[in-house]
Amino acid sequence: MNSDLTVIKAGTGVLTRSADGTLDADAIASLANAIAGLIDHGHRCLLVSSGAVGSGVSAFGLAEYPTDTATRQACAAVGQARLMQTYSGWFAAAGVTVAQVLLTAADLATPDRASLVSDTLGRLLAEPRVLPIINENDSVAVEELKFGDNDMLSVRVARLVGARRVVLLTSVDGLLDPDTGSLVPEVGDIDSVLRMVRDDKGRFSMGGMASKLAAVRFAVDAGIETHIAHGRHPERLAAILAGGGVSTRFAPAG
Repeated sequence: MNSDLTVIKAGTGVLTRSADGTLDADAIASLANAIAGLIDHGHRCLLVSSGAVGSGVSAFGLAEYPTDTATRQACAAVGQARLMQTYSGWFAAAGVTVAQVLLTAADLATPDRASLVSDTLGRLLAEPRVLPIINENDSVAVEELKFGDNDMLSVRVARLVGARRVVLLTSVDGLLDPDTGSLVPEVGDIDSVLRMVRDDKGRFSMGGMASKLAAVRFAVDAGIETHIAHGRHPERLAAILAGGGVSTRFAPAG
């Protein structure tokens, strides 16, 4: 296991404005500064970033996430360029170089192809101030080539590179008890908390809490500590990585 490697996944709702799906520069700046701070303190990080389709919809004058494949992929093509340009600027100001890696499910479907991805990510992670930023290649991926969502992409990549932990950033502090509204800080058995899930999602996002728990199950079964945390408070990441902070922590199996 790569004992100091954390895979951080930022969802569309974290990176874009809910009103129109455009990139939220302040949110991205806060996330970049927080991750750069982790790197400054010796942590190795890998970022899985949603937001390509959501950030591209404004270029097409759309009021919500497109349903037809051609428009969705066209939005992704425009939005991915915008997304990486924004990341590059903020991380460069902190002395971090970003590397774009776009994947489809087919890239991890066979040992040979997965090994090539693993080798590339390993070489990038060997550089202390290079941050790989991964997204699904939405401009070309069709249903049979998709991971499902970036929650699942993030945990599959985490297993591939032997990450110690995954932090899924979303629009809430973590898993909330529906009866009390309080945060559930630690979960040992995912089945015991399924009743708490409401599968809410925004107009410009794909996943919800149910999809996150499916991804969490995959990760913990692979022995990877997993957290769900609030993406609008990325300054909490340092405390989470230190073993505290505000999140729902899912203990790895075994």
